[in-house]
Amino acid sequence: MRYLAILFFAMASAANADPVGITKDMMSVEVETEDGTVEISRVQDNAAVIEGDFAQIARPCPSFCIQPMIPAEGVTPIGELELLAFLQDPEVVVIDGRVRPDYQGGAIPGAINVPYTEAADQLGLLGCEPDFDGWICDGEDVKSAALYCNGPWCGQSPAAARRMIEAGFPAEKLYYYRAGMQGWRMLGLTVYQPGG
Repeated sequence: MRYLAILFFAMASAANADPVGITKDMMSVEVETEDGTVEISRVQDNAAVIEGDFAQIARPCPSFCIQPMIPAEGVTPIGELELLAFLQDPEVVVIDGRVRPDYQGGAIPGAINVPYTEAADQLGLLGCEPDFDGWICDGEDVKSAALYCNGPWCGQSPAAARRMIEAGFPAEKLYYYRAGMQGWRMLGLTVYQPGG
């Protein structure tokens, strides 16, 4: 029995032995959410694995076809480090383009939810001015937007990007985090529960 206790302790210690940073020089970042400040870090359990819906890797196409890295001409693809920097940049709005139930199930801290079906109607959030034919998005106060959704197979944020561009938003001010919630969770980064 004593051997089992020692073995369990050794396994538990090994799972938490090495710190898991975002980069070698960055353990965490803080971002503002509607519920206050949230610290984004990685899960510190060295034996952690992804579980739940986001662990599912084979979904039928359509509707779960793999999305291109660039959802529309002029949009810039980004990774996690760029997204973390954008979450701290007041000139960039990080937009969760998923439907509300998906957002409420867990989101990237600091992102706002603008479902892809509403993206073209919400350009005022980025500093655009309404016009009879869409939006005027050429002022100095127009912010950039970084979009994400569920993962490389999710078409919600690519659809949002295309709809925003059609409504008058400049493609060069759009960024796309294609890995989405699946990639975010895979890396063990903090997931925010809106209203929680």
